[in-house]
Amino acid sequence: MAAELWASTFSLVGVVLGGALTAFTQRAAQRSADRAEERRQSAATAETRRAEQVQAIKEFLVCAQDAERAAYSRPDPWGDDEGGWMTRTQTVMTRLWTADRGVVLLCDPALEAPARAYGRALNQAVWREIGDMEVNEHLEEHKNAFMVAARASLSLT
Repeated sequence: MAAELWASTFSLVGVVLGGALTAFTQRAAQRSADRAEERRQSAATAETRRAEQVQAIKEFLVCAQDAERAAYSRPDPWGDDEGGWMTRTQTVMTRLWTADRGVVLLCDPALEAPARAYGRALNQAVWREIGDMEVNEHLEEHKNAFMVAARASLSLT
């Protein structure tokens, strides 16, 4: 009878040990799967965020190019609305400042100051607050600073 008791006890211990190991293995596998899903979600979120940042920078650059084009096409001498130039240019500048806010909202904070400086330089060039200086000469430093900051910002993400 003692042998039967020992056999039953060993059998019961084996079942309990096997069940515990199975539960431990399943829990570890689930935790591993959860961590992998978190990493995948984090990578997907980071990629989406980077795409939004690239789009914001591209939109700002498109608007900056439109503003630069407006600066070069400004009628001389300055007077009335000269064939709708002022009306069109006000819209262009509004789009530029809106795009600037998009950069500030979505991109690295280090990009805010260069974007703002480039926008101000464009504004000065459009409304001829630059004296006798050429438009491209006035904009070059600010444009380059923005591009360097944008590249650095995107390399971080």
